[in-house]
Amino acid sequence: MRGVAVMTSDNLVLLGVIGAPHGIKGEVRIKAFTGDPLAIADYGPLLDERGRRFEIAEARAAKEVVVARIKGVTSREGAESLAGVQLFIERDKLPETEDEDEFLQADLVGCAVVGPDGVVLGTVTTVANYGAGDLLDIKLPDGRSVLMPFTKAFAPRIDIAARRIEAEPPAGLFEADDDK
Repeated sequence: MRGVAVMTSDNLVLLGVIGAPHGIKGEVRIKAFTGDPLAIADYGPLLDERGRRFEIAEARAAKEVVVARIKGVTSREGAESLAGVQLFIERDKLPETEDEDEFLQADLVGCAVVGPDGVVLGTVTTVANYGAGDLLDIKLPDGRSVLMPFTKAFAPRIDIAARRIEAEPPAGLFEADDDK
C-alpha cells in the first residue's frame, strides 16, 4: 500500500495534532500522521504554526493515538492549553525515503490524473484516509469529485516532477451518474 504524509506548505510537514490531556501530570494525546505513530518522537523538536518549539520527551502507543509527555509541560492545565496544536517539521529535516511508493500529500495535490488513453480525468484536490487506506479526491472537469483508491493497481505510475498520475481506475468511476 502506498504511504502518505501530510504537508501544509512548501517547507512544513504536519506530523501530528495534539488532542486532549491524558491524566493529571501533563501528558497529551497526539494523533500522529507518521507511518509508525511512535516515530513522531524521533524527529526532534517540532514546531507549531506560530513557530513555537515542542520536544516529545516520552511517547507510548494507546489505541488510536500516541500518549506523550512534552518537555516543560507538567500539569493537566498545561496539557489542556495545547489541545488542537498542530505539530510540524521542516521538510528538509525529513529523511529521504527509501521507498519509491511513499509520497507527501502536497506532492500529490494538484497532480493531473491521466487515464490509460492519455486523457486527463481530473486533478487531485486532497488525499483522504477513512481507515481502509489512502484515497485520492479527484475533481473532474465537470465539477464532480470522485475518490479513487491510492494503490499501485489504480495509480501504477506517478511522476511528481511532471505533476502527473497515470491511473487505471475502477470501471465506471469517472462516468457520470445518470440517476440524478
